Amino acid sequence: QVQLVESGGGLVQAGGSLRLSCAASGRTFSTYNMVWFRQAPGKEREFVAAISWNGGVTQYADFVKGRFTISRDNAKNTVSLQMNSLKPEDTAVYYCNSGAALGRLATTPGPYWGQGTQVTVSS
Repeated sequence: QVQLVESGGGLVQAGGSLRLSCAASGRTFSTYNMVWFRQAPGKEREFVAAISWNGGVTQYADFVKGRFTISRDNAKNTVSLQMNSLKPEDTAVYYCNSGAALGRLATTPGPYWGQGTQVTVSS
């Protein structure tokens, strides 16, 4: 199966920025839609952002619009999440996911998951 590895998490103060990356193995990355989810302690996993296989369609959760940007580089088998103006409530483990159907990017995850990367935002 496809292997996904997230990186770029860490500790940042409120108002700061982080850039998360998800590296995929294999030679078929460009055919997969990609999604970022996150999960905070005691909370359910929630949708953050998604991008279609060709980058033509992007979707964002309301709580990150204007602050986060999703992008992909198919030549490098990488999807990124640029996070600006971070808030303490953004603290969570962030996961990348691949293989979701184009029409269900925010509601139905695909079969492939990374291990997650921790993002902690302090006041």
